[in-house]
Amino acid sequence: MKYVSTLLIGLLFGLGLVISGMINPQKVLGFLDIFGEWDASLAFVMAGAVVVTFFGYRWIGRAGKPWFGLTYKIPNLSQVDPKLIIGAILFGVGWGLVGLCPGPAIAAFVVKPGALLVFLAGMVGGMAVARRFVQ
Repeated sequence: MKYVSTLLIGLLFGLGLVISGMINPQKVLGFLDIFGEWDASLAFVMAGAVVVTFFGYRWIGRAGKPWFGLTYKIPNLSQVDPKLIIGAILFGVGWGLVGLCPGPAIAAFVVKPGALLVFLAGMVGGMAVARRFVQ
């Protein structure tokens, strides 16, 4: 049941990305173009995510244990280290150049597979390199 719930949550997330238009790189690039034709729609998507996360963490605090697991896996690291900074910079540069990050790229691949093969190959390759060389 754990894998079914994970699949359903992933499908819901992907559907939200499709409905909000976040699988369109031009939407993201339009949000980053603050001195041109700025598109604020990504700000509303982010605000919605913050609200859901806020209430989700409150619910987890009262829920006790998860329905399909033994414990909640809540991040507990609070220190900013070089790996975090370098990863954030690489993520931001890639996001700004292409207009996609991993979640929307996977959702967009389902809708338009041919257009994203190179991006997804690079993304998976970058993850493999990072996993191999960054400890």
